[in-house]
Parts: sequence; structure tokens; C-alpha cells
Amino acid sequence: MAAIQLKGVTKHFGDTVVIPGLDLTVQDGEFMVFVGPSGCGKSTMLRMIAGLESMTQGELWIDAENVSAKGPAERGAAMVFQSYALYPHMTVEENMGFGLRMSGTLKSETAKLVDETAQRLQLAPLLKRYPKQLSGGQRQRVAIGRAIVRRPKVFLFDEPLSNLDASLRVQMRIELAKLHADLKTTMIYVTHDQTEAMTLGDRIAVFNQGRIEQVGAPMDLYQSPANTFVAQFLGSPKINLLGYSVDALNNRIIFDPQSSMDCIELGVSLAVAQQGIQLGVRPEAIQLCAAESNGLNGVIEFMEQLGDATIVYVRLPWHQDLITAKLSQQKIEFRMGDAVGLQLDASQILVFDRHGKRVSQA
Repeated sequence: MAAIQLKGVTKHFGDTVVIPGLDLTVQDGEFMVFVGPSGCGKSTMLRMIAGLESMTQGELWIDAENVSAKGPAERGAAMVFQSYALYPHMTVEENMGFGLRMSGTLKSETAKLVDETAQRLQLAPLLKRYPKQLSGGQRQRVAIGRAIVRRPKVFLFDEPLSNLDASLRVQMRIELAKLHADLKTTMIYVTHDQTEAMTLGDRIAVFNQGRIEQVGAPMDLYQSPANTFVAQFLGSPKINLLGYSVDALNNRIIFDPQSSMDCIELGVSLAVAQQGIQLGVRPEAIQLCAAESNGLNGVIEFMEQLGDATIVYVRLPWHQDLITAKLSQQKIEFRMGDAVGLQLDASQILVFDRHGKRVSQA
């Protein structure tokens, strides 16, 4: 196992700055997830850790050793790619043992390591097959197995599940979590899928335009996002953001400047509310009620029945975006086109200032 330290890492492609300057420590044995939208620099950062991309500036330390100038084979890291990258003319057994053979490992030792890994990943019956004879999930397990047999200090995963269908992705997430619990090896996992990030990571680093917006445990980031970018990126459906003003005299928040009807009582201190300009409220923190009651009033524009929950999209006359409410499965009296009221759970409201940063209650 090994800790990873990134110190002042930058990456330029010509005049384009991809990573403007990044510092991060991944703890020994930790499962760290890099998450963010396409083009945010997370895969480039992973490739620099692997040694497949050079750093423009900065230092990379693995297991208390500065490996910035070392090649990929000297860093003790094994990478699993999105495309599997299996040799089509080699069997599963040959693919898994290829790296060991190239490093001069004895044939008997290679066979032993391949067999042990195949048993762990339930690949033993497939060792004599070729990649074209395998399903997508089986190919991905072979790619993971090829990394495991090398006994690396660090595992690097570059969106390994994005080519799989939804049900198989769930299965592979479980297998990866079990693998990490079994091996207890440091792992860095890159994804743009916030569900993968939330379910797999011990900690998550949220990337945006080459910078890390926030690092923390999944539920810490979900419940206490540092800014609107993190708040909107984590959670499905995404968080609702509502502009507001404060009516200090009546201790309430007003959303529609043209009407005193759409308002709520302060769920935060007056000092916090006066620092912010937007409220964030998660879809699950909104309940539907009869129109013209306390809360916000709008019209149901669309409803999604998901089986275990219902997503309701409500149009407010004064707000540009649809408001989403996620209701646990229950009998819903309302239909599309109905006028409804929205009641917000004041205890779950987040406040953001004009720069998009969350205003703390402390």
C-alpha cells in the first residue's frame, strides 16, 4: 500500500492550461474518486500519476518517494482503462500474465499469481478464452485482473464501467468495492458519474476546470457542499437553486419580488440569510400540498414514475427553471397540470452567496 501526494502539479498543452495548480494527498489504502464533467482535467491528472503524461510543474510522491521523473513501470502503479485494452490474439490467461512475463517473472510464479487472481475475480473457467468470446463485464474483470497480478502499490481506474449497461455497472461497483476491502490497496477512480462516486469513494475530489472544488466523504459533500458547483453536481435530480430577498421585519424570505405570497419563514439565522442571494434545496426536501397554502405556488408540468419514487417537475411563474421534488412512493393526489403548493424543509436549506459559496451556519 502507498499514500500519494500531489504538490503544485500543473499541466499545459501549449498555451492551454489544463491543470493550473493542484495539491492533494490520497491516504494509504484509501479509495479516492475523482469526479467531474467531461474535460475538467480528472483523466489527465490520473494519467500524470500513472506516468503516461508528463507534468509541466510540480511533484508526485508515491509511498514517500518522489517519482516525478520516473517512468510508468517504475512507479508501482497499475492502470485499468475504459477500453479494457486487451490483446485480442491472447487468451485471458495470457493477457493477465503479460506484464509479469515482460518483467521477467518466473513462469511458475506467473501461473500462480494468474490462478489466484482468476479465482478471486471468478475468471477461472474463462482462462482459455479470447477477448472476443467474453462479455463486456468479463473483459473488464480481465483488465482488472491484469492489474492485480502485478501486486502494485496503487490502482488507477479511468472510467472503467462507462461501456457497460446499467445493471452490469451496479454489479461491477459491488465487485470493485469488495475488491478494495479485500486488497486494502490505495485506489484512485475517475468517473463523471456522481452515483459511482457516491457509492464507491471513501473520499471524493470534485474537479472543475482543472481545479478541485472540494474534497471529502460522499455524504459530507452532499449535505455540506462548499459551493453551488458541488451542490449541483452531486445528487440526482440536482439541487434546486432559488434567488431570494430577506424580509427582516417579518422574519421571512421572499422569492417573488412582485408578490408577498411566495415566501417562507427563515430556516436559518437572519445573519446567514442576509449574506446569501440563493437558497439550495434538494428535491427530497420538498413536499407537495394544496395550492394557495403556505409555501411556493406553481403548476405541475411533468411527472416521472420511477417505481420507488416519483419525480415531480413544477413550474413557478417567477422562476426560469423547473423545480423538482422527489417523493417517496406513496399515493399522489395530484396530476400534470394541477396547481400545487411546495413546502420546503427549512432544516435542509442551504444558503449561497453572490460568489456561489455556501454560507455557513456557524
